[in-house]
Amino acid sequence: MTFSTLPLSYCTNVHPGRTLAEVLDGLNQYTATAHRMLERPMAAGLWLASSVVSELLEDPSRLDVLGQTLWQHDLVCYSLNAFPFGDFHDDRVKEMVYLPDWSERLRVDYTQGCARVLSQLLPEGGEGSISTVPLGGTMFPTEPDFHAACLSNLIQVARFLHDLHQETGRLIRLAVEPEPLCHISSIPQDAVPLFAMLFELAEVKGQLEMVREHIGLCFDVCHQAVEFEHIPRSIDQLVDAGVRINKVHITNAVELTDPAGNVAGREALLRYVEQRYLHQTYARLHDARIVTRPDLLADDINRSPPDEFLSAEAWRIHFHVPVFAETLGPLKTTRSDLKAALRRIAALEYSPHLEVETYTWPVMPGEAKSDDLASRIGRELASTYELLESIAGLA
Repeated sequence: MTFSTLPLSYCTNVHPGRTLAEVLDGLNQYTATAHRMLERPMAAGLWLASSVVSELLEDPSRLDVLGQTLWQHDLVCYSLNAFPFGDFHDDRVKEMVYLPDWSERLRVDYTQGCARVLSQLLPEGGEGSISTVPLGGTMFPTEPDFHAACLSNLIQVARFLHDLHQETGRLIRLAVEPEPLCHISSIPQDAVPLFAMLFELAEVKGQLEMVREHIGLCFDVCHQAVEFEHIPRSIDQLVDAGVRINKVHITNAVELTDPAGNVAGREALLRYVEQRYLHQTYARLHDARIVTRPDLLADDINRSPPDEFLSAEAWRIHFHVPVFAETLGPLKTTRSDLKAALRRIAALEYSPHLEVETYTWPVMPGEAKSDDLASRIGRELASTYELLESIAGLA
């Protein structure tokens, strides 16, 4: 196989989207401008907050306006980001992005609402995907039956998506997105065994085929690179376990090598400490053990004398940085992992949806004026197209 022939998507969670008006402003001001600069087919991977989904479903004419706005700019939408439920541009988001979790009815209702909206944006016979939280964040207390409740709700959503397919002719798949320090974080340690539990429960309920068809994974390359996973091996493990990758987030993480000796790198990394998003930080020690911090903290960067964390071989930080960047001054990125991931994705027997998701532009060091955001998005998409074409040419 090769990559999806659908236009490359970019996720609009980089823009505020608390209301439909804000979503439309982002499409008109940034997405359309980036598309004109790109001069290639492009898709909008819409992030629709719960409040926006309610607006759209309460008044069908608003959904028409959204569809017309996409059409006017020659944009398609085949994928939604239903990970952030509320305001993803609040002053402080951090761990709150994982709420509500998959044990809660609110998460089920929101996801089904997103599927309703997407079914109206897709063409007849089209296939769509919706990315979602990795069950929840491990920093919150849970009930003993947490995993069972989450898996039961996922099966309920699979049934809903099956019925929606029968009703509309649009096939929509859910893509659970592993993320560091969440209930689904590591591919081998979390994703594979939890999906095995999901399939086992679905088989008991007589719904295994339905679940395999509609529930899969969103492989965010940044997230798995942060955990120092061997990316192609992780994808192989998903294939062997029968877990479908429904969506790939084309993303880069930050890497600091030799943190104890790389003073310039530590000083540069201080500029990435910010108060809106969670930046889980993993360190690989010289004996190959991995230690973690829940967030990127100035205290860890500046600690003296260095503890085990500071004297590690390398750090990787959950901070999405431009996919075209190999280095960021004295810092590195995980672009080599991105290339390895895409080479393995291209060899799958099916074609996952592909989406660039650099939502951190507003908090990135050296941030340009907001009117330059469209050009940055356009550059990311152009470089991603070039990377995909180079990999496809080698296949």
